Amino acid sequence: MRYRPFGGSGAAVSNLTLSLGAEAMARGARHVRDLVFAALEAGVNAYHFERLDPILLQAAGEALGHVDRGLVCASATLGADRDFTAMGLGRSIEQGLSASGLGWFDMAVLDRPAENELPQASLTTLKALRKAEHVRMLGVSGNEAVTDLYVSTGAFDVLFTPFHANVEWRVRSRMRAARERDMSLFVYDYFPESLSTERRAAAAAEAGTPKKRGLLGAMGWSGGRAADLERPGSFAFLHRTPGWTGEAICLAYALTDPAVSSVLVRPRDRAHLEELAAVPERDLPSGLSAQIEMARVDASV
Repeated sequence: MRYRPFGGSGAAVSNLTLSLGAEAMARGARHVRDLVFAALEAGVNAYHFERLDPILLQAAGEALGHVDRGLVCASATLGADRDFTAMGLGRSIEQGLSASGLGWFDMAVLDRPAENELPQASLTTLKALRKAEHVRMLGVSGNEAVTDLYVSTGAFDVLFTPFHANVEWRVRSRMRAARERDMSLFVYDYFPESLSTERRAAAAAEAGTPKKRGLLGAMGWSGGRAADLERPGSFAFLHRTPGWTGEAICLAYALTDPAVSSVLVRPRDRAHLEELAAVPERDLPSGLSAQIEMARVDASV
């Protein structure tokens, strides 16, 4: 695992953040604890709670209780139930800290607030909680136009944003604006469905085109790659790179942006987590970044 600077305190955060939510909780508290232990063994020191579920927080808190709290970065989503009132936010943080036993949240992240959904009183309450060190930093998450307004206020320390190989220019522009305001960037949705389903196109090309015997064929590339170049915006090549999965490529690509502090991952199980945890130590194959950029530009035309 590798680490990057985070915030103004000089702290370091792991390239990957283990994100825990409904999917992890559906498999039970034991599964949650197992994922956290696996993440700790892999060197992950950042953990995000997608929901302030008491059972989820208790299970994760028990596992994290085995390490020094100062070495762990714990963040939580607020307002997933669309309650952005001052009382609702304050109660959520209080109950979350009580259930987890973490002492404080390093980041409290508002979940996609609409333009008129966050009262000034709520922001005042959050700032008071930050001053009291119940939370260390305030964040906002979203991919709507109104997210730009929240970034522009200067009231937040962190931006949680989708980011992937084919992300639209508006997201990149928002990320630049956030960095200009000294906001840290945590990214999610690095392997969206739109890129995941390209594997079907890759499989079809592999099945319908015989392998070439030349240099590209010896490297494991099929003649279907030419079809990719003929079809603008195709990312099927993500699923035909020898030694790499499409998800691993997309994760590595997200980490190529030095402005990104950490990427949120949602592994299925321990084996999947270990596979993802190995990605930060790997370099993308030569020329693949350029191929991604060409496909991204073609897709936008």
